[in-house]
Amino acid sequence: MFRRRDRRGLGRAVWEVIYPKGGWNRTYIYVKHRLQRLPGTPEQIARGIAVGVFTAFSPFYGLHFIVAGLLAVLLRANVLASLLGTFFGNPLTYIPIGAAALGTGYSLLGQRLDSEFHVGFGQMFLRALSELWYNFKATFTVAHWDWTYLLEFWDTLFFPWLVGGLPPGIISGLVAYYVSVPAIRAYKNRRKGLLAAKLAELRKKALLKRDKDSGI
Repeated sequence: MFRRRDRRGLGRAVWEVIYPKGGWNRTYIYVKHRLQRLPGTPEQIARGIAVGVFTAFSPFYGLHFIVAGLLAVLLRANVLASLLGTFFGNPLTYIPIGAAALGTGYSLLGQRLDSEFHVGFGQMFLRALSELWYNFKATFTVAHWDWTYLLEFWDTLFFPWLVGGLPPGIISGLVAYYVSVPAIRAYKNRRKGLLAAKLAELRKKALLKRDKDSGI
């Protein structure tokens, strides 16, 4: 009953993650309208957006929604806005975000970043997850744990990214906040004005109908 009529193949599903159906412009418009219609004060919604943008600079891929939601609760921000804000991190921005975070992280840690290191971010994360899953299963079998790659992954990618993602994440989050507050406030005020005008028009029509029915 709830199955798609046109079943997607694996290739099409992967492609739509990189390039959504209807294009990124349509996705941007959808997220924009969703943010504008969220309940709460402009400041709460903007804090949520800032939290989502900040989270996009973290290396917790696959957990961005969870991290953003928890931070939104702690900061009393709009949780749904924080989830939508994580869309700042997408296939078009993953590489620039990773490069900026790693470059900053290696600089702060006083280490040198290999110029060819940016190749294969996705493969490195997948391999780390694969080894993590292997070790989890090994807990319940006779197999032995193997943390060799995970330790290398932590030292060369995850920790530098975690440290280096903080400065650009905070800056981008603050920019998102201060840009979003006036935009959301203007939209809400405009919407209130339109609703007030519509209510006034409905009252006017109701009065005219009452006068007509009473024969005045």
